[in-house]
Amino acid sequence: MTTTTTASQQTASAGAGTAPTVSTAVADVIAERAHHLFGLMGNGNAHLISHLTYAGFPFTSARHEAATVTMADAWHRATGTVGVATTTYGAGFTNTYTALAEARLARIPLVLVVGDAPTTGPRSFDIDQTTAAAAVGVTTLVATPQNAAAVAHRAFDLALQTVQPVVLAIPYDVGTAPLAAEQSGLEPLPAKPAWHADPADLDRIADLLRAAERPLVLAGRGVVLADAAVPLRELGDRLGALFMTSVMAVGVVDSPWDLGVAGGFTRAHRLELARQADVVLVAGASLNAFQSRYGTLFPEGAKVIRIDNEPAEDLAHPQVTDYLRADLAPALTGLAERIPAADPALTWRARVPEAADAAFHSAEPVEDPAEFGADGRLNPRAVVAALEEILPKERSVVMDGGHFIGWAPMYLSVPDPRAMVLVGTAFQSIGLGFGSAAGVSAARPDRTTVLVTGDGGGLMGLADLETFLRATRRGVVVVLNDSAYGAELHQYASKGLDPTAMLIDEVDFAALGRALGARGAKAHTLADLEALREWLATGEDGVFVLDVAISQKVIAEFMAASLDAGKRL
Repeated sequence: MTTTTTASQQTASAGAGTAPTVSTAVADVIAERAHHLFGLMGNGNAHLISHLTYAGFPFTSARHEAATVTMADAWHRATGTVGVATTTYGAGFTNTYTALAEARLARIPLVLVVGDAPTTGPRSFDIDQTTAAAAVGVTTLVATPQNAAAVAHRAFDLALQTVQPVVLAIPYDVGTAPLAAEQSGLEPLPAKPAWHADPADLDRIADLLRAAERPLVLAGRGVVLADAAVPLRELGDRLGALFMTSVMAVGVVDSPWDLGVAGGFTRAHRLELARQADVVLVAGASLNAFQSRYGTLFPEGAKVIRIDNEPAEDLAHPQVTDYLRADLAPALTGLAERIPAADPALTWRARVPEAADAAFHSAEPVEDPAEFGADGRLNPRAVVAALEEILPKERSVVMDGGHFIGWAPMYLSVPDPRAMVLVGTAFQSIGLGFGSAAGVSAARPDRTTVLVTGDGGGLMGLADLETFLRATRRGVVVVLNDSAYGAELHQYASKGLDPTAMLIDEVDFAALGRALGARGAKAHTLADLEALREWLATGEDGVFVLDVAISQKVIAEFMAASLDAGKRL
C-alpha cells in the first residue's frame, strides 16, 4: 500500500516557502487531527512549529517543557479530544518526563512530538529516548521520509485506541528531509475488542441489585469515556439508589441523589450515608486507595459489584464480590431493562429524603467551620467553602498535587465532569498546576479557570505562571499557602522527624502575580476574600492571584484516612 503527498499538504508547505518535508508532513497531520499545539521550540522541532504557526494554527508556548505535556494532558481532560505537545530532543525530552509519566498512569490520550538523535548515530548529548519512554510505559513511533504522514496518523489512532500518551520522534537528520516520492503505508490497527455481557450474567447481577435494600451506584471516569451516564442514571433511578462518583467523573450523574465525590474527598455527612449501603455497583471506577478511602468507604459485608471492560486481574480488589467484564453503556442499558422501577415509597431514598435537599449539597463546612486553625492561620475548609459562593459558577477547577487538594473537591462545585481537572495525582507529583491550568484555559476560554495550588507546587512550577497569565482570558489562582510541604509535615513531623526541610519561607504569590501583570491580594482573614469578590464584580478580563495564609495544623480528610490506615502517600 502506498500514498502520495496531498495537494493540501503541498499548498500548506508552499505557503511556508518550503517543499514538503518530514516535519511539515507531521505538522499537516497535527493540523488535521488536533485543535491546538502546546510546545517549546528547540532545534528538534523548530520547523514543525514554524510550519503550523505560519499558517495560524493555535499554539501556546510553555516556559518549561513539563508544561507542554501538562497543557496537552489538561486539554484532553477538559475537552475529551487528543492533546498534542512538542519539545526538542535531549533535555527538552527529559524535562517532560514527570508529566509524561503522569499522563501514562492517568491514561490520557495525547501525542508528544519530539526531536531525537540522528539516524546516523547519537551525538554526545543524545540519550536513548525510546527506552526512556518505554520505562514509563509509553510507546515511541519514529517518523521517516517514507512514512511521516502515515506514522503521525498512527500516533493519534494509537493514543485514542489505547487511551495512552504516544511519543512521535523526528530524528534530527530527517526533520528537514524531503518526503519520499512513494510513501509507505501502515497496516491498520486491529479493531478494539468489544465486550458484550452474557445475558445470564446480566440476569444474575440484576437479581443482586433488585435484592438490595440500600443500593449505591459509584460512577467513574469510564462512564464519562463511554458516554454511559444516561443508562447509569436510569438504572439507579429504577433501584431508588444513591449515587457517588470518582473525582474524574464528578457531576456525571445529574441527580439530586448524588452524594458527590467518593473516597478521601467525601463530606462527613455523605460518608455516613455511603457506609450504610448493602449493595454497591461500581461502574468504570478504579477503586484505588484514595477512592475507596483505604477500604473504609463501604461497610464490611457489603456486596460490591464491578462492571468494566478491563481484564479482571488488572482490576482485582479485595472488596469486589462480583466482576463483570463488559462495555459499560450496553451493559448498564441491559441491566436497566431487567429491573422494573421500584415503588418510590419503599426505596432507600424514601428513608433518607434529606440526601436530595439543597442544604445537604451545600458547601457549608460542617466538618469544621472555625475561621482559624490552632496556629492562628486560616482554616482551609472555611476558605474553600467561602470560595464556592464567591467564584463564578461557570468555572473550570484545576488542581496541582499536594496536601491542599483535600478541600477543593469537597466544597467547590463544577458544571460537568470535564471541569474538575487534577493533573499530578496519578503519579503523586507536584508542580504541574500552572501548566495544567494554561491548558484548560486554552481548551475552555468561555469559563473562568480557577487554579488551586499549594506553595510547594506553586514554587516548583513557577516558570509557567507566566504561561497561565498569557493563555488565560479570565482566571483565578488560589494559593493555599501553609509555608510548608504539608503532606510531609503531617506524615513525618507528626512522628517526630525534624521539620526543617519541610518548611518554606513565606512567599507572597499575589505579589509575584502582580509583578507579571495580574491582580492579587494576600488573605489572612475570611474578610480578606472580599478583594477577590470585588475584582470578579468588575467583569475585567485577566487573572487574580489570591494567596491565602492557611494553617499548618489542619489535616485534610484524605490524609487523615491514609494515616489511620497506616499508609504513607
